[in-house]
Amino acid sequence: MRSEFKLIINNNTMSNYIKEIRSAAARGTAVSAKTALAILHSPAHDFPEIMAAATQMRRNYFGDSIIMCSILNAKSGACPENCKFCAQSVHHKAGIEIYALRSGSQIVKAYKAATSLPINHYGIVTSGESIDEKGIIRICDAIRSFKRKGVEWCASLGSLTIEQFRQLKAAGLKRFHHNLETAESYFPRICTTHSYADRLATLKAARKAGLELCSGGILGMGETIKQRVELAFTLQREKVDAIPLNFLVAVKGTKLEKIPPMKPLDILRCVAMFRMTNPRAEIKVCAGRIHLRDLQSMIFYAGATGIMIGDLLTVAGRDVKKDLQMLEDLEAKEKN
Repeated sequence: MRSEFKLIINNNTMSNYIKEIRSAAARGTAVSAKTALAILHSPAHDFPEIMAAATQMRRNYFGDSIIMCSILNAKSGACPENCKFCAQSVHHKAGIEIYALRSGSQIVKAYKAATSLPINHYGIVTSGESIDEKGIIRICDAIRSFKRKGVEWCASLGSLTIEQFRQLKAAGLKRFHHNLETAESYFPRICTTHSYADRLATLKAARKAGLELCSGGILGMGETIKQRVELAFTLQREKVDAIPLNFLVAVKGTKLEKIPPMKPLDILRCVAMFRMTNPRAEIKVCAGRIHLRDLQSMIFYAGATGIMIGDLLTVAGRDVKKDLQMLEDLEAKEKN
């Protein structure tokens, strides 16, 4: 048993937590924080039971459909924020490519290319605290100019005003992505150039403007297991529509470059815990999926509803052909 909290779970307690997750899955309701913590501490031999409950919970609200997304790094680097994990921060020396906001035609071209894949969402992602009004207009024009049926426009543009969110909504943006990154209690260890309250305010403004919310975080940055549960319940409270789960890919030149990757079963425990605490939210496994090695396909049995395919922001994603083959082998159904 892990020593992080020196938690001693006897067989009777383990049996009780298995009963709760079975019951929660049958009802379609979230488990308690105590049970969420027990999932993260669960022994490997309990994992088949956990996966069965997580699969049932996923099927309660999403059936057997797989929801996939892809992103465009539309503005890279030169970010003034000091997030310790981020290769795009000016506080780091990660050696990434730096460029200004892509033109509208480049954004649309990338969207059209991505729609050749079986994706449901396409995200425009920009570095920096926010984006100026000219940038908002350029992105709105790109969104208005082209849309393929079944592929929604999404964006991650930093902290915006409610008026800017309304502009984007009017142009056809469906969903706004803004990660909380980690638990509020751990956030000051990760970033000091803005607050957790700032991030929550951005989510609330986007929701008020009528946009769907996509918000998750990065796990494996040195946070405790309790703090992973804390993040899950914050997202539950905010009623986000989708939770992207990232698992730290330590980039050379960042403050977290020496942190080892999470173990495969710990990643699956996290996926299951977020599923059981956020029954109605999409759970997308994004960066760090490579840490699962041969266990990648098990994310769906742990409760994930989808994946991000293609290249990520500053690191390469998994080969798209391998991802599509994995889904074919699983006989997965793409969401129409």
